[in-house]
Amino acid sequence: MSNDLKDNLNGLDNIGRRKFLQVSGTGAIVATTLGGSALLPETAAAADTFTWISPRGTLEVLDDYPYWVGKAMGYFGDLDTKMEPGPSDGTATVKFVAVGQADMGFPSPGVFSFALENDMNLVSVFNMGAVDVFDFAFRPGEGVKDLKELEGKTVMLGSAAWQAITDPMFAAAGADPKKIKYLEGGWPQWGTVLASGQGDAALAWEGLRADWEGKGLKFEYWLGVDHSNFPANSFVVRQSDLDDAERKKFLEEYLRGWAMGLEFGFQNPRAATELVFKQFPIVKKNLGTELGTESMMQLANVFRGDMSKRAGWGDHDMSKWNLFFKTLHDIGQVKKPVDVEKVVTNQFVAAANDFDKAKVKADADNYKMSDEMAAVDIDAITKRFFANAIR
Repeated sequence: MSNDLKDNLNGLDNIGRRKFLQVSGTGAIVATTLGGSALLPETAAAADTFTWISPRGTLEVLDDYPYWVGKAMGYFGDLDTKMEPGPSDGTATVKFVAVGQADMGFPSPGVFSFALENDMNLVSVFNMGAVDVFDFAFRPGEGVKDLKELEGKTVMLGSAAWQAITDPMFAAAGADPKKIKYLEGGWPQWGTVLASGQGDAALAWEGLRADWEGKGLKFEYWLGVDHSNFPANSFVVRQSDLDDAERKKFLEEYLRGWAMGLEFGFQNPRAATELVFKQFPIVKKNLGTELGTESMMQLANVFRGDMSKRAGWGDHDMSKWNLFFKTLHDIGQVKKPVDVEKVVTNQFVAAANDFDKAKVKADADNYKMSDEMAAVDIDAITKRFFANAIR
């Protein structure tokens, strides 16, 4: 383990309530609080159950709908899997995978670059976001079309680690990242902080737009799906997993479950949304059926992209990844050029998409929705999909 990684494992979140200690002689990492209670077991989660860890500190969102659909519909078969929210620290999703406390993370490309720069030996195996999921939110009437206009202004982030996401976005738009000021508003309140008058913009993403709308946060948005040529979040595992035939077979089956969940959501977004509501009633309470479905559809738009140009769900567009890592090297976010072919792979895409699409469509079409969900007007949602976008 590199010294940089050891250093970065200390003080995972920004208020210092968690720290990571290396266990002498074992190479394992245990998480503790200041009070001494364990957050994670000393042994790797991989020993018992395949654990996916969120990058956002919560699971009570629409973002992971393919998994909850897959679990409900039996698409994961007998695989022993679970989801964990993880700490709110923006880089925890890669740190936990690197040290064996989780088996798969879901980082943004920027956070993935942090892992590579710190020699965490991770590889991206499934590109969930075919197009850029990230947006910038502005108070109504204060939005900009050109990100260069944010030079000298303040951008709100939920975690300081998210600067790894925003700096390359600014650079790609021709802005100087060094001239951007950042203010860490904290999770989950950074959007509320922007709405209260602090800062000039905030990092956001598809799906979150509808979520914030449901919380009464009215913004206008610069949309990555309109303006960015970067990829979005992907699933990463340890490089060593690719050298283990049994592990590779497991990953093929596991990713197939996600792909089937994605296909189901494409065929019936209202049903996919309702399955998340059943898992997390608080999401329905916060959003309601209409905004919940809109949030899910915003995400589905990013996850699918232009399928005529993809080999299937999870396919990485290598040109976008090369552009992204070149931009990072140009601005000094990574010290050495990244060989994309070594850290991004499409070897699992064929197996993940090897399922009966007609059966999944039938599952989606035949799903019995509640009357409340069945009344949601998909056409109306589609018409206002980009109503608050800056064009």
